[in-house]
Amino acid sequence: MAIEAAKAASDKKANDCLILEMGELFYLTDYFVICSGNNDRQVARIHKEVEDRLRAQGAKPYRREGERFNRWVLLDYVDIVVHIFLQEEREYYDIERLWKDAPRVEWEDEREPAVSAS
Repeated sequence: MAIEAAKAASDKKANDCLILEMGELFYLTDYFVICSGNNDRQVARIHKEVEDRLRAQGAKPYRREGERFNRWVLLDYVDIVVHIFLQEEREYYDIERLWKDAPRVEWEDEREPAVSAS
C-alpha cells in the first residue's frame, strides 16, 4: 500500500517521494510516505490521486489533516501515513531528519530514468 501511494504521488509529479519503514521506531504506523509539491494546487492533486488510488484498493483514510490550505496534507491509513508537503513546508519541518534512523524502502519510480553502470 505504501508503494502504491508513492507511485500515485509520483504520477502527479510529486518531488522526492520516499518511503520510510517506521515499525521499529514508531509504534503507531508501519510506514511513512513522504513527498512534496511545488504549489498548493499540486499538493491538492497529489492528495486526490493518492486517495483515489488507495480507495480503488479498498483503503480509506482513518484521518485526514491539512486539506484546507494544502501546505501539509496528512492521510492516516493506520498502517501507513502519507505526508504531502508544499516544498517549503517540507524543508522547514524536515521530518526525514527527525526520522533519519528509519530504513528507506526501495521502490521503482517510473519517472526516474534508469541509471546504468558504465
